[in-house]
Amino acid sequence: MKKRLFVFSFVLLLTACNQTPSTNSGEKADIEGAVSAEFKPANIKEQMVYQRAIEALVWGMPAVNYDLMLQAMLGSTKGKQNEIIFWSKPVDWHNQTLTPNPDAIYFMFFFNTKDAGPIVIDVPAAANGSFAANIDNVWQMPLEDAGPYGADKGAGGKYLILPPGYKEDIPKGYIVLKADTYEGYGLFRSNLPSHSDADIVNAVNYGKQLKLYPLAKAKNPGETKYTDVKDVLYNSVIPYDSRFFISLDRIVQSQPMLVRDKAMIDKLKSIGIEKGKPYNPDARTIEILNAAAKSAHDYLEAMLEKGFPPINPDAKWAVPAMPELVKAGSSGYAESDIYPIDARALTYSIGYVGIKRLGTAQIYLIAGKDKEGRALDGDKTYILHVPANVPTKQYWSATVYDRTTHCLIKNLPRASRASNATEIQKNTDGSVDIFFGPKSPAGKESNWIPTDPKGKFEVLFRLYGPEKPFFDRVWKLGDIEEVK
Repeated sequence: MKKRLFVFSFVLLLTACNQTPSTNSGEKADIEGAVSAEFKPANIKEQMVYQRAIEALVWGMPAVNYDLMLQAMLGSTKGKQNEIIFWSKPVDWHNQTLTPNPDAIYFMFFFNTKDAGPIVIDVPAAANGSFAANIDNVWQMPLEDAGPYGADKGAGGKYLILPPGYKEDIPKGYIVLKADTYEGYGLFRSNLPSHSDADIVNAVNYGKQLKLYPLAKAKNPGETKYTDVKDVLYNSVIPYDSRFFISLDRIVQSQPMLVRDKAMIDKLKSIGIEKGKPYNPDARTIEILNAAAKSAHDYLEAMLEKGFPPINPDAKWAVPAMPELVKAGSSGYAESDIYPIDARALTYSIGYVGIKRLGTAQIYLIAGKDKEGRALDGDKTYILHVPANVPTKQYWSATVYDRTTHCLIKNLPRASRASNATEIQKNTDGSVDIFFGPKSPAGKESNWIPTDPKGKFEVLFRLYGPEKPFFDRVWKLGDIEEVK
């Protein structure tokens, strides 16, 4: 059944991606019409630096996204690589990563095999808890999924991450992951049956059965170190200025250049990023890099404004992945005639984590416009009708994010409403109405998600454990509508 669902989801994505994105004629959704930051080069060399910096930002987006999350851990918490950080409560706005899920308990680690050698991830069997988990390399390509919908199929198991070019004998009994980068990370969501205190404690306790240690210490691994970061301002917002290239340089210095990316070596050198050499741009180069980053952001914004292909004809909901990315990612970029770095940059500018088995443990839909094609405005009130019998084995959720940063909106009391929230009010037919706005409609507090009246927002709708009626389009999610 899991294999069938993967096929269904893949077909769904490809089908959706072959549809024409829906746009509103009153909105500027024309990539060619987007105006970039004004930049006046003094000579052809400066023009080249500017252009190549734009290309470098687009190409490097998923790796820089990774690095920013790593630096947030190293700079804002007591956590270290090859240890585990976790949020002992569902995440709130203090977690300023891209589009996090506030309806699960997060466990996260950043592995580094360069000095430690192969790393073991010991995943507990699903029993009184379960994971929806993904393990990625630096470029956020999935090495494997874990948990009931992963390689261990819920039985638990020991995953073994090997460094690039590892030649030594591999012991038996491991699920072997051959990484092409020295670093990467794992995102393990400990599933919540509800938001009750007891269920949160159980999810935390289950998650803390996860173990992480070097293979060299397999006979006596000791205790895995866990660091609770629930109250930490964990900031990995993408900086669209010269700071982006500081992160990119860290990636170039610490990771092998993959064969498919060798065409970037000279381009990176022209903007001051070269393997084995210090990155020290002068004042004028920083000016150029700032302008290039702004232009690259303009380009990605124009792509996002145009929209992902809708999940259904005329719908505003879409899977946040372009067709070329779905195709290339499914083969690990093994196809020689496709390398969609633009589509990749767009996806990783609004979210993170690569998923190997699309549509099995979870699937995501995104909407930044209402039914009429107008941008979602935090000063207005909207309704989302969720039909009865949502085809999920676990839960569904709707979460609001800042349209500018793609993070949870700061200083709001909550960001989501989910079917695992016991206080959710259902209609007589089993359907649910979710409200978005600066103030709760009368009597709808339990079904209301607050918004910032001074900004725009977007909504991510998640289905955990999606089932066949979703992929067959028997069940359809309605568009978000303004309440007038």
